[in-house]
Amino acid sequence: MSEDRIPQYQPKQGCETQGPNPDYEAQEQLLRERTAAIKHQILVLSGKGGVGKSTVAANLAWALALRDLRTGLLDADINGPTIPLMTGLKDIGARGLGSFEAVPVMEQLKVMSMSFFLADPDTPTIWRGPLKGGIIRRFIAEVEWGALDYLIVDLPPGTGDEPLTVAQAFPAADGGIIVTTPQEASLAVCRKAVNFLKAVKLPCLGVIENMCGFVCPHCGEVTNVFSEGGGEDMAAQMGVPFLGRLPLSPEIVTLTDHGQPLLGAGVSPALREAFEAIVENLLPADAH
Repeated sequence: MSEDRIPQYQPKQGCETQGPNPDYEAQEQLLRERTAAIKHQILVLSGKGGVGKSTVAANLAWALALRDLRTGLLDADINGPTIPLMTGLKDIGARGLGSFEAVPVMEQLKVMSMSFFLADPDTPTIWRGPLKGGIIRRFIAEVEWGALDYLIVDLPPGTGDEPLTVAQAFPAADGGIIVTTPQEASLAVCRKAVNFLKAVKLPCLGVIENMCGFVCPHCGEVTNVFSEGGGEDMAAQMGVPFLGRLPLSPEIVTLTDHGQPLLGAGVSPALREAFEAIVENLLPADAH
């Protein structure tokens, strides 16, 4: 989907010299109203792609909803939206851009994603930064999220336009979670993500080390493909909490591709316990 196919925000003629734009101010008011109705706002980010950030975001939202907490999940990755796949909503698409209605996964969980507006899932979103930031603001301001206990925001990799737009939209957010893999190539850029949170004055809620060891589906032996402990060491060095680690498991791939949660029925006890430990470390004591 290219920029010229999308209804874009157009400043009124002369507004740049006549003072504040009333349309922008109205959106700002909506942003404040929407965010005021959300008790907890958590951003999930990483320094690079391919570390399992969206998997963590989707399953954190699942975990909260399964605790009977009213939860929203915002897919802010405009170029690579994968949250619908991971929540069983991949076949929803081709909605009009005027229909900003979150899609329910279950009673306590609803989702918004750019994927819902693509007629063909293979269509690239060829947009510049300002337009991507604008659509994210609309996803927050114009979606009827309602009163939520938690909103989980899955951010694209890096520390560019989209993460900055979200951070500015949620200045009172609880903070961000950093997802990394154990090897230095991931850790180096994830340290930048920790410093990004510091720069935008949001707390770092903790680091999750993903793909920390391959679990053989036949014998159960664990092989440390990407080494081990790098995420925990980084968290200690940066002075932020370490929330836990997840294995590199074929079971995660199967569950994710079929839109099923890691805490669902039939999930292996080891995987279930690993993710439950992360949720327990993240949530405040009164939410347990």
